[in-house]
Amino acid sequence: MLRRLTIRDFVIVDRLELEFGPGFGALTGETGAGKSILLDALGLALGARTDSAVVRRGRDKADIAAEFDPPREPAALAAFSAWLAEQELAADDDIVILRRVVDAGGRSRAWINGTPVTLAQLRDAGEWLADIHGQHAHHALLRSDAQRVLLDTHAGATALAAEVAASHREWQRVVALRRSAEQDSAASARERELLSWQLKELDDLAFDAAEWSELNAEHGRLAHAASLMQGADETLAALGEGDYAVCALLSQLEARIATLTEVDAGLADVRELLSSAAIQTDEALHALRRYRERLDLDPQRLGQVEQRIGTVTDVARKYRVAPEDLPALADEWRARNETLAAQADPVRLAEAEAEARRAYDAAAQRLSAARRPAAAALSQEITTAMQTLAMEGGRFEVALVPGEPAAHGLEQVEFRVAANAGQELRSMAKVASGGELSRIGLAIQVMTSRDSATPTLIFDEVDVGIGGRVAEIVGTLLKRLGSDRQVLCVTHLPQVAACADWQWRIAKAERDGETLSDVRPLDAHARIEEIARMLGGVNITATTRQHAAEMLGLG
Repeated sequence: MLRRLTIRDFVIVDRLELEFGPGFGALTGETGAGKSILLDALGLALGARTDSAVVRRGRDKADIAAEFDPPREPAALAAFSAWLAEQELAADDDIVILRRVVDAGGRSRAWINGTPVTLAQLRDAGEWLADIHGQHAHHALLRSDAQRVLLDTHAGATALAAEVAASHREWQRVVALRRSAEQDSAASARERELLSWQLKELDDLAFDAAEWSELNAEHGRLAHAASLMQGADETLAALGEGDYAVCALLSQLEARIATLTEVDAGLADVRELLSSAAIQTDEALHALRRYRERLDLDPQRLGQVEQRIGTVTDVARKYRVAPEDLPALADEWRARNETLAAQADPVRLAEAEAEARRAYDAAAQRLSAARRPAAAALSQEITTAMQTLAMEGGRFEVALVPGEPAAHGLEQVEFRVAANAGQELRSMAKVASGGELSRIGLAIQVMTSRDSATPTLIFDEVDVGIGGRVAEIVGTLLKRLGSDRQVLCVTHLPQVAACADWQWRIAKAERDGETLSDVRPLDAHARIEEIARMLGGVNITATTRQHAAEMLGLG
């Protein structure tokens, strides 16, 4: 759940540090007091889009940090932890901190547990932690795609829906491949002919990258054979020939020092160094003699190597690659040729298309099978809820309308409603009035929120357009929802606020000539005053207070 929200210089908020409790919490206050500003700030921490207008006038930046408990359900916690590990983000078993900073120029930065992240990563993390239902959320339920997503979530079939979409993309890819092959068969044949000729040229060349390295090394030796021989001969003479040859001289010096060491043992280290130098020089002499024996001028071999280098270079230049890249080019051409061959094989293409269609059909039928019972159950739940929301006799149906195979499956999902007894079920988008749509939408949001593993649910004035007994029922629904997760609701209805486990009052206050938002937690007495204000307006009487106390169960 949401533990703490810290807000700095956001719209009309200067500094707020709010501690949140579990259960159902109501945020109330007069119109324009800034109730929704708190939720806007929280939305910013959850990855919502923004601009520089959110920065309080005269300040450099707005800074919002939201502190959450991780998801409680084991499966959700495991999935969230795996996501954090995949993103290489620090994990804490007890806390998740989302932070967002927006500067006066509109530039935004984000962090998760102190690590800088992208806005997309912040938004992904937020989806695990909180779900915000705005006051116009019921309008989104008029869209077919939103209805379908909601049903699939209710059915626990979001992963299956994603599998269907992926299967459909693969099927359409193979279909496009077949059609392209049919349309471009002549061009494909010409390309295959050219590739075959080019591959034969490279195969005849019989060249690999290792050979190129060896050729250049051998060419270097052969081209400089004369200077190598001269240098080797001169070094051999210096090391092993004449009275002043290095090897003989080192041996003499080592013997002389050995004699002196018998007189002064302090020369032992010098003797050891000279002995080592004599041994290494002698080894160098023998190695150089073996090298010189193998070294010889070979103009014929030099010509052969130069001719081979020239041939390889000409082919590489022809195809505009480095000589060492010719083998990779051949592999690329070979793969392309195999692809073209497969595309040119009508039997193989037909088999691939049929297999892709079978995979799609199997996944789509599983999705349809998951949707049917979920649609029936959701239809019954919303119909039952409608009876308590001043829509007695009304009916709700999640219709599965057969359609052409598509990325979303084998059927369209359509929400249908009959607002009154005896009316025919028709598309919700066509028959629901504003008030009816608000009530039905609220029922759908509350019912389907139970399907989510999100630990914090936030409702921003979703009770607009209702009142009286219906408002009390809505409050009861939210309180019931808050029994197993945290529910926050911005409301102007006393019946809804009275059902909350705790309540805050948001008001505007003037400090130093500036209007700022002020948030105060309400105790039992203060809740009576606030509920009375919501009931009676400006003139609050003893009767109004008594009514408020009775609504809160304190009368």
